[in-house]
Amino acid sequence: MRIAGKKTVFFDLDHTLWDFEKNSALAFETILKKHKVGVDAQAFVKEYVPINMKYWKLYRDGQISQQQLRYGRLKDAFNILQYDVDDVLLELLSEDYIAHLPTFNHLYEGATELLEYLKPKYSLHIITNGFHTVQEGKLKNADILHYFETVTNSELAGCKKPHPDIFEYAIKAAGAEKATSIMIGDCIEADVQGAISCGLDAIYFNEFNKEAHPSVVQVQHLSQIKNLL
Repeated sequence: MRIAGKKTVFFDLDHTLWDFEKNSALAFETILKKHKVGVDAQAFVKEYVPINMKYWKLYRDGQISQQQLRYGRLKDAFNILQYDVDDVLLELLSEDYIAHLPTFNHLYEGATELLEYLKPKYSLHIITNGFHTVQEGKLKNADILHYFETVTNSELAGCKKPHPDIFEYAIKAAGAEKATSIMIGDCIEADVQGAISCGLDAIYFNEFNKEAHPSVVQVQHLSQIKNLL
């Protein structure tokens, strides 16, 4: 099945093209060692991953601030490991994590090949809930920024996916039309349902084969998108 009539492709970044979990683990390994924090990096990351997802949902839904996101996810992970960390060190770790995170550049398997395939055929763009300086650093260091004509983030748009206004902002910035645009992302709520609610088609990058409605177009590997577009 091919999806016809598309001219513009919008991508999410984290967990879709940029391998957030792998890069995040490397960043934590670096900063925990740097600050001589006496916890095993792998044990910390194991607890941190689901906590981070929970906090990002709260942030996406407007229930917590950026500062609460950055503080709470670290504090909760250390609490589970029963490792006492004062607020001064937590602040240092939070800042260092954000600084180190974009310096690692692992992409999902097939990401670069997919962008090479799509670039001659489509206008490519990013829509991300991530923070401007961090996301730009990721794109530059992973050497994929040049594939994209625009990068829309929640700070620029003044709202976060799945709010329709961030999609409207991105479409306007791209000079695109909804009918000829498609969104690709890993979050069924923010990327897929958000795009569909705004009038765009969407492809769900369902890496872990989570249950989804049969009407949702989905792939488990980025290379499969070549069969759709």
